[in-house]
Amino acid sequence: MTLLVLVIVLAVIFDFINGFHDAANSIATVVSSNVLTPLQAVIWAASFNFVAYFIAKFVIGEFGIANTISQTVDMSYISNPSLVIVAGLTAAIIWNLITWWFGIPSSSSHTLIGGFAGAGIAAAGFDAVRSSVIGIIALFIIAAPLIGMIGGNIITLLTLHFARKAKPRKADRWFRRLQLVSSATLSIGHGLNDSQKVMGIIAAALIAGRSVEGLPHWMYMESMKDMHDWIPITCFSAIAFGTVTGGWKIINTMGRNITKITPMEGFCSQVAGSITLYITEILHIPVSTTHVITGSIIGVGSVKRLSAVRWGVTINLLWAWILTIPVSAVLAAGVYYLVNYFVG
Repeated sequence: MTLLVLVIVLAVIFDFINGFHDAANSIATVVSSNVLTPLQAVIWAASFNFVAYFIAKFVIGEFGIANTISQTVDMSYISNPSLVIVAGLTAAIIWNLITWWFGIPSSSSHTLIGGFAGAGIAAAGFDAVRSSVIGIIALFIIAAPLIGMIGGNIITLLTLHFARKAKPRKADRWFRRLQLVSSATLSIGHGLNDSQKVMGIIAAALIAGRSVEGLPHWMYMESMKDMHDWIPITCFSAIAFGTVTGGWKIINTMGRNITKITPMEGFCSQVAGSITLYITEILHIPVSTTHVITGSIIGVGSVKRLSAVRWGVTINLLWAWILTIPVSAVLAAGVYYLVNYFVG
């Protein structure tokens, strides 16, 4: 019972950190193109992060990504599932704080998945991890930014074509307004994608711990269909509140260091990112919003010329993306052995 409560607390902390760690995803281009101030931008993004809950609940009618995440580790192999999840969440929180401190826009999503899988492997070996789920998630480490990049490139070319006769000053004014809409849609996509990942972790812990003696009704779950409303509301609220706190170091990397962004380019990158996130939501594939919007920004910047993209920064980001899952897994395994030594 104590470990289950600890899982919930750590999950909420992770979602809060995810909010300020990934705040840059939807607002970096709005800030860098001077459409909104940083404070205005984070409030704007946080509001639409929470709107995502109502869309998932009443429009889509399901939390498909949460279900995918909950299947990452087969809990039937593990004697103490809550301990595995505590170790995974702890490792994910540590790695998120490290990358936030250094301003590296790594994936909070892949940090969580890597931590969950690493702790599962430490507890019961590789058989405990569902390789098919991990495989599709790993595939989209490459596919998600690539889709965003291609989308950003195509949308920019189309936008330039349709706006070719517009006066520069008038076009700039219109794209500043449109960027508010595109950042809102991207914030909704961020909320839909990222909030559900922690929902899946909490659900996995509660389903595995349903036989705990004295478990209250609001914590009892037999399957994903039994998810209580407090779980999504808590997760969406935590990520929205985290977004309000900002994440200025990563905003600087995303909005200024990859390529110089104009309001038109900011609009195009956000539209491309939003479309990619909505496609993956329909497919129930958890992807990194960080990867998606970074790919979109690169695609937009490359339309001007390939040299407009700061490839040195981009390569550093790519290394961070590749290393996130294995580093998080190793860190989680270490945390599991340490906690198990004292608890076990």
